[in-house]
Amino acid sequence: MQTMEKNRLQVLPKALHPSIKTLLRSLETQIKTITKQIDEAVMQVKHWRTQTEILTSVPGVGKVLAYTLLSELPELGKLNRKEIAALVGVAPMNRESGSWNGKRRIRGGRHRIRTVMFMAMLSSIQCNPVFKRFYEHLKAQGKLPKVAIIACMRKLIVVLNTMLKNETRWGENMA
Repeated sequence: MQTMEKNRLQVLPKALHPSIKTLLRSLETQIKTITKQIDEAVMQVKHWRTQTEILTSVPGVGKVLAYTLLSELPELGKLNRKEIAALVGVAPMNRESGSWNGKRRIRGGRHRIRTVMFMAMLSSIQCNPVFKRFYEHLKAQGKLPKVAIIACMRKLIVVLNTMLKNETRWGENMA
């Protein structure tokens, strides 16, 4: 809603700006309140706190992604790499029948996690040298930017899964 209202602010006449700005301030207050409540809830449960600390140790993984993974993907850290990638929906699936061969595409999985991970990966490519190198390598091989981002997302979820499984924090030698 906040983004929607910010977009409306850009296109509507200046006479309507005060009411939209009031609504934006209200939304901002509500977002801060809810974020504080989530932070407090996570800090009260030792298991969640530990998992959040492990997840956010990765450059490019913030609280939004960490909390999304905690709430939407309780299997994280308990499955193997193929299962977790398929569950999130970043594993390429074959589309074949008989002699007909189609393209491999991602499908299924949990779309809310995928959406948050996509935004987090855009940040990771900028600030995390491991994912930046991997992204640049894929693009140099001729992959489309979106395909390279999805491959980076798969790598990220596999790394996060392994980190939670082994209860280790991020290090440059991890990926």
